Amino acid sequence: MKAKQFTRQDFQTAADYIAQHTRHRPKIGLVLGSGFGEFADSIQDADIIPYADIPHFPRSTVEGHKGRLVIGLLEAREVLVMQGRVHFYEGFTMEEVTFPVRVMRAFGIQTLLLTNAAGGLNPDFRAGDIMMIEDQINLLGIVGANPLMGPNDPALGPRFLDMSTPFDRELRQLALRVAQEIGLPLRRGVYVGLSGPAFETPAEVRMLRHLGADATGMSTTNEVLAARHGGMRVLAFSGITNEAIDHIDSPRVTSHEEVLETGKVLVPRMVALLRGILRRWDEVAL
Repeated sequence: MKAKQFTRQDFQTAADYIAQHTRHRPKIGLVLGSGFGEFADSIQDADIIPYADIPHFPRSTVEGHKGRLVIGLLEAREVLVMQGRVHFYEGFTMEEVTFPVRVMRAFGIQTLLLTNAAGGLNPDFRAGDIMMIEDQINLLGIVGANPLMGPNDPALGPRFLDMSTPFDRELRQLALRVAQEIGLPLRRGVYVGLSGPAFETPAEVRMLRHLGADATGMSTTNEVLAARHGGMRVLAFSGITNEAIDHIDSPRVTSHEEVLETGKVLVPRMVALLRGILRRWDEVAL
């Protein structure tokens, strides 16, 4: 059973607090994963709100997640950026993990752009690649760690949610056009969300490949679920920070430090992609 069932009023209270502390009213939200947080420092005319100040808002405990909202202008577009997220493995419930997405929706965000650091399961992927997520396997949600469980408020979304198209087709097409324009090789694939915090064993890597996954991480899938439940359009990218180890006794090891270090290479690529998408936002029918 969940320790906390948030209400529509809880989401609105947090959204109202944000509205009282920013001049901006963006329709676009971004969530920055491990290693990508510094991107928010380039936002112009920014209002900054620490998560700790927002009613009910969960606070990140992981290195590389600053834990604040940055609201301002990127490529002349008003955006709300989450500089860091919380994770299930930190001890939060799925309702707490997805609380920020619900609050963004209550605040007026209509489109959500997600980024994460992920391990490359596809043997063709290399550390430093960017993968556009075309579909997902929400292992946590499938086995019961699902933010839609419990009483459903129809004002927030339907009881039974169609997830046949989790990621918006027009936004994906825009991303492909931008990637081609800037000369960025953009991988495409399926992301599988796990609980963490341990990285995968070689047997688990092989199993996930058989399930059809190209990249794996410890976030995102349930954020997508909450966003789609609220009627938001979603686009998501994985920064491939390491190549998954698929055999025992490998001399290589996977570490969070490796993830953050590879993030330094990925940041300029992800920044160029996101900026290009925002520049050409008018091409997307909203």
